[in-house]
Amino acid sequence: MTEKSPTQKRNERIWQTIGDIPQGKVASYGQVAAIAGIPRGARQTAYALRVLPRGHALPWHRVITSSGRIAFKPGSRPFREQAKRLKMEGVTVKGGRVDMRIFRWQPDLDELLWKPSAAWDEN
Repeated sequence: MTEKSPTQKRNERIWQTIGDIPQGKVASYGQVAAIAGIPRGARQTAYALRVLPRGHALPWHRVITSSGRIAFKPGSRPFREQAKRLKMEGVTVKGGRVDMRIFRWQPDLDELLWKPSAAWDEN
C-alpha cells in the first residue's frame, strides 16, 4: 500500500469537513479550508471539489462563496443543480445568493471535536 501524498491528505480533510456540513446549512470555500486546518485555503477547497471521485455522495452543493453566491456561472447546469439541491434542503436562494447570516454553518468546538463523521463515501 502506498502512502498518500500531501495533496491527497489535504483533499480528504476538506472532503471530511464538507461531509460534516449539516443539511440546510452552507459554508464558504475558505471556511471549509479553515476548519480542515488549511488557513487561507479557499482555492484548495475548490480544487478538492473539482477532483472528487466519481460516484461520491459528498454534499458539494453546501459550499458557496464567502459573499453567499453560488460560484458557478448563473444559468449554467451546475448553477441550476446547486440551487435546486439547496432549495430542496430549505435553503433560500435568491438571485444566485444565499443569506449567510441565516444559513451559514457555525459549528461550535464540541461539534467539531465530538460529532461523528458524516456518512459519505464512494458508491
